[in-house]
Amino acid sequence: MKVYNLACPLDHRFEGWFASEEDCLAQQDNGMLACPVCDSTEITRMPSAPHIGKSSSTELALPTAQAENLSGGVVALTGSDHSQLEAQVQAAFLKGMREIMGRSEDVGNSFADEARKIHYKESPERSIRGQTTIDEAESLREEGIDILSMPMIPALKNTLQ
Repeated sequence: MKVYNLACPLDHRFEGWFASEEDCLAQQDNGMLACPVCDSTEITRMPSAPHIGKSSSTELALPTAQAENLSGGVVALTGSDHSQLEAQVQAAFLKGMREIMGRSEDVGNSFADEARKIHYKESPERSIRGQTTIDEAESLREEGIDILSMPMIPALKNTLQ
């Protein structure tokens, strides 16, 4: 089993598990390998090395003004801690987005019409999601209809493996 660190052009990082290097390359060549966040198939393998020991590693220090704690110290993350934190943030984001999607009704391209019907009490009140144009979204806001624009993340439509 080969485990590779992968990334897309938007720097979404994730792991891929493959039977062999050839399996990885075949999936990449066939467009089967896609980013779980943005669905891009432009995937690159990131450098990786086995973890050998707990030697001092390069630290990524946050700017002092942002990172000072009550004792006046600076918060720093090691390279591996930074990667782990990034993975945890990405996982929490995906979990939250899946929860929102699970608690709302997908009305597709009729989002603006359905939002208006709910706002004007022509349709039962409920959480909805769907697609609309930027102009239509602005029109809804001008009518006093609160909406939240969210990125379209293809991975949320399917269960991640």
